[in-house]
Formats: sequence, C-alpha cells, structure tokens
Amino acid sequence: MEGFVDVSRILSGSLEGEHVKIRGWLHNKRSSGGIHFLLIRDGTGIIQCTMKKDKADPDEFELVKRLTQESTLELEGIVRRDPRAPDGYEIAVERVKVVHMAEEGFPIAKKYHGPDFLLNNRHLWIRSKKMQTILRIRSKFLEAAREWFRMNEYTEFHAPILITAACEGGSTLFNVKYFDMDAYLTQSWQLYAEAAIASLGKIYTIAPSFRAEKSRTRRHLTEYWHLEVEIPWCDLNCIMKVEEELLTHICHRLAEEMPKELEHFGRSPNDLLKVEPPFERITYDEAVEILRGDGIDFEWGDDLGWIEEKHLTMKYDKPFFITHYPRGVKAFYHKPDPKRPEVTLSVDMMAPEGYGEITGGGQRIDDVNELLERIKEENLDPDDYEWYIDLRRYGSVPHSGFGLGVERTIAWICKLDHIRDAIAFPRLINRVYP
Repeated sequence: MEGFVDVSRILSGSLEGEHVKIRGWLHNKRSSGGIHFLLIRDGTGIIQCTMKKDKADPDEFELVKRLTQESTLELEGIVRRDPRAPDGYEIAVERVKVVHMAEEGFPIAKKYHGPDFLLNNRHLWIRSKKMQTILRIRSKFLEAAREWFRMNEYTEFHAPILITAACEGGSTLFNVKYFDMDAYLTQSWQLYAEAAIASLGKIYTIAPSFRAEKSRTRRHLTEYWHLEVEIPWCDLNCIMKVEEELLTHICHRLAEEMPKELEHFGRSPNDLLKVEPPFERITYDEAVEILRGDGIDFEWGDDLGWIEEKHLTMKYDKPFFITHYPRGVKAFYHKPDPKRPEVTLSVDMMAPEGYGEITGGGQRIDDVNELLERIKEENLDPDDYEWYIDLRRYGSVPHSGFGLGVERTIAWICKLDHIRDAIAFPRLINRVYP
C-alpha cells in the first residue's frame, strides 16, 4: 500500500538510513531500561524495532509498554544496520499507532507446547517463525516447479476432484453423496490426464488428492498436494529423466534463493546443490536383496513399507530410484514388463536420510486387451472404466507419468520430523479441525 514498505525490502539492505513506515503484528516484545524492543511481523519478514524513552512521545512510550502480543501496529522511523539485530537491520522508532490491541493471553507462549495443542491452535501456530519459514519454502518449491514446466513447454491441466472410479484402489477412497449417486474424492488426476495428453501433449497439475488410509505414520496425510505429470510418447527411462531434472531444478532454486531459510532447519544448501542427474537406480529385486542381506525378513512380492523404505534410504544422501515392482503391488494401469511380465515398468523415487518414497509412477498400459486383462485380474468392473478403456481404442500411444507428494518432499528438504508441519492445516486420520 502507498507509503508503507515491506519488511523484506528493509532486510535486503536497500533502505539503510532511510525514513520508512511499516505495519504488521507484534510478534514479540521486551523492554530493557528506557528501551522497548519490538519484533514486528508483516508477512514478508520480521524486523526488530527499537523505541527509546528519551526520543519518543511519552504517551506513545507508555502505550507501547501496555501492548499485548499480536496487536497490530503502524510504525515509522529510520532504518539502520545493527549486527545485534536478528537479521542485521532494525528500525529506530519515531512514531507508533496502534491499529488493534489484541486480547491478553495469546495461547502460543514461550514454552514447550505438545503436538495436539499446536494442532488445535494451528490457526495461530502458523504465525510462528518455524511455520512461516516452511510455508515460504513450500511456495518457492511450487514456484520453481512451475518455472521448470514453463521452460520445458508443459501445459497445466486440471481434472475433477469428484470421481466415480478408483485410480489407486477402492479401500482408500473417501465416499461423497453426490445427489442421488455415490461419488468419491480423487486419489489422483492420472486417469483424466491420460485422456488429456491426446489433446494437450505434455501436461502437469498441482492439486489436492485424498487417501482414506488409516495410517498414523509420520509421512501420511489424508489430504495432500499432488504434483503430477503425464507425457505421451514417453517410456520408463523417459519419465525417470523428467523426474530427476525437475527435482534437480527445484532443489537448486531453493539452495540459491533460500539458503537462510534452509539453514533454519539444519539443511545445508550444499545438500540440495549436490542433487544432480542421473540419480542412482536399483530394481525392486536388488532392494529385496539389500534388505535380506541386512537381516530384514522380507518376502518377494510384498510392497515396500515404511520400515523397509527407511532402511534403504538411510544408505543414501541423495534421491534415487527403485524400479520394476511386482504387478501385484501396483495399480492396474502399470504396464507389465514385456521381458518379465511378473514385474511392471514402474518407478518410485526415494528421498534419502530415511524419508522414503516421494514420487510414484511409470509407464502405462497402452494396449486395450492388456488393459482389460489387468482390470479383470484386479476384480474391477470394466463398465466403471469404459471411457478410460476408450483411450486405448482411439489413438493410443506409449505414455508415462508420475505423482510427487509435495508435503513428503518438503519434509525431506526441511528435515522435518513429521509431515504435518509441511502444510498449513494438516488433515490426519483423527483431525479435520481447524
């Protein structure tokens, strides 16, 4: 707005010595002798503002003494560099105007709060430095992804949230009453994306997906954001190349543009700069051999769970691929390997350091008879997928795609203990409020 400047601009150092006006929330306050130290948050950053009694209006100085946390203010003063200030700059306050005096007893205090308390007060906890930083990294993550898609001439495509047939299996569908019919919340845009590639070519989306998984692990949300890609004329090797180039671009952008934010979580920007294609690739068979060699009892044909993924990914310091999963653990649309039909042309990307799967994808079945065979094999009703089967009847081509879990990837990048902190308002098996 006219006359006011963003805190981020002041912290960049471009306004040193200038008279400025800012406005925001009182993030914190302390007083020492005849000086008030105010931390003001405006949504772009937090800056220290100092108010000296001998240079301030007496009434305003007394008013500031009574200020409550999260009160909203307008301040003006001179910007100066000070290495003692949290980010190297502060404002020497000349005038203060209170826009709104917050009520006493802001719930988020300077003490330990348990996860349930912070989840119950999520609407206030997102104001914390931790959550501000995560949400800014998340925003830059998605900005960098869209930048890569734009540079590589992808089209953004949106598919329905309300669906009638499962993409990933009926056991994890959320049922929705749709007038006189039953519908479900989408698990993925993928089936519709396979229709859209014949219209738009290379496409992507960034949208919510829903999984009714009764999981209480640190890496599951019931509503999460899905970055998905679908490409015609693309095989398994092609889609892996896209995945590693996209993630590399995102990691490098974050390292270059948000080093301080990453370091806030103990993530060295150099960790992300080391992410470079090609990523190491191992097969499911090789993963099973590694697990068994390390004394983990694992039967070939089972899906890799959280324990197995964590064990494998602790051996790596960069993302890597696991390919060729058994057909029994992958959805019906994954193309069986022509050289070995008991496995599929599928791939999961694993984040290192114990974080596990962050993308899932592979090559799709493009032959109508093979697709019908897999639908029957999975005891699905072909009538539910009639339109999807049509795509193999009219202009079918080899095609591949993948989905990336935004929160899982953010959790790895920010070294978070729990996926719930990678999103502003997490939806968990026992939580849909606030």
